[in-house]
Amino acid sequence: MTEKMNQRPAVERQYETAGNLSTRISIHAKYSTNPQGFNNWVFSHYAFFPGAKILELGCGTGEIWKSNLSQMDGSVRLTLTDFSERMVLAAKEALGDRDFLTYNVVDIENIPYEANSFDRVIANMMLYHVPNLDRGLSEVRRVLAEDGVFYCATYGENGITEYVADLLKECGGSCSANQNFTLQNGAGILNRYFSDVQRLDYEDSLAVTDIEDLLDYMDSLGDMSPAAGIERDIIRKTLNREMEDGVLKIPKEYGIFICRK
Repeated sequence: MTEKMNQRPAVERQYETAGNLSTRISIHAKYSTNPQGFNNWVFSHYAFFPGAKILELGCGTGEIWKSNLSQMDGSVRLTLTDFSERMVLAAKEALGDRDFLTYNVVDIENIPYEANSFDRVIANMMLYHVPNLDRGLSEVRRVLAEDGVFYCATYGENGITEYVADLLKECGGSCSANQNFTLQNGAGILNRYFSDVQRLDYEDSLAVTDIEDLLDYMDSLGDMSPAAGIERDIIRKTLNREMEDGVLKIPKEYGIFICRK
């Protein structure tokens, strides 16, 4: 099998439960130096209007909406989807039943909606997981209205896992981060499907004071962790040596693409 054919089962294992995702979210919530928060920053760039039909692909646990639903106009129609049924159930449990919310299990490669049916489509922190990204983006373009906007957040190639991999290189650490869709290569990919692609970067970093939280974060990445195969105690000692005044400063690289047909 090819790497991409093997990719979807690995992703399914990652998101079989909400635990791994919650662990990754929590380290950002606890240690990010930018007080705005990435989800709030992303939401601030959404240009919704009354009556808009909005589709989110890969909604996860619905984290971006938890603190922002109150800002939504009641006339919009928001459809939250994920290829993982467990994620959809987690989002519904977190957000509840509301008149303007719909939940569904959807694979981006086979979106079960009519052409031009959504004014806004969102796919945050998930495009790098899609085995057939060309198929997925073709589907996004198909269901997006002619004057619609597609929002997709992703990470860069100089962030947390790359930094930790470098610290652990003498212990056997290596970076196997998925780079199928990053801030560096995303625009080139999106330009094949959209005429106008804008990249915005979010300025942030981590200031970690408890290395155990970082170790849990690495564990949540499974085989994709730069510390995979290294004993936890060795990782702990290596990272502790890098702390200054009780803080380990780690760069983050995240941003969003805003695309129009």
